[in-house]
Amino acid sequence: MKIMAIDLGDERTGLAVCDKTEFLASPIGTIIESDQNQILKQVAAAIKEHNTEMVIVGCPRNMDGSYGKRAKKCEQFAELLKKALCIPIVLWDERQSTMQAHQYLNSTNTRGKHRKKVIDEVAATIILQSYLSYRKNHPEKS
Repeated sequence: MKIMAIDLGDERTGLAVCDKTEFLASPIGTIIESDQNQILKQVAAAIKEHNTEMVIVGCPRNMDGSYGKRAKKCEQFAELLKKALCIPIVLWDERQSTMQAHQYLNSTNTRGKHRKKVIDEVAATIILQSYLSYRKNHPEKS
């Protein structure tokens, strides 16, 4: 199944998709937009373009598992997606995905403007790969 992950941000939203075998997540781009309606339109277009059958929305819970302001914003965005699309939308705990993306970009010596350009799609890829691993190891819950 083709699955897309979304790393929702205030100004930049990263997107990633996996192949039909659900083996590998790959970055597909960053939406540079702050208006939620415009983000929804662009996400819907990307879903159609990539024949996506499910969407994972990263939901950054606090370290104690509670939901903060950002997580609630992601929940609201996921609800809007559910209303607009006829495919499953799943919230996925993305604690520390941006930190992991920074570590990855440090290890590849990606700096400056290029780093800013790709950080969100790298985070979306990490979120999706995490979800794919969970799906593979817990097929009864998928």
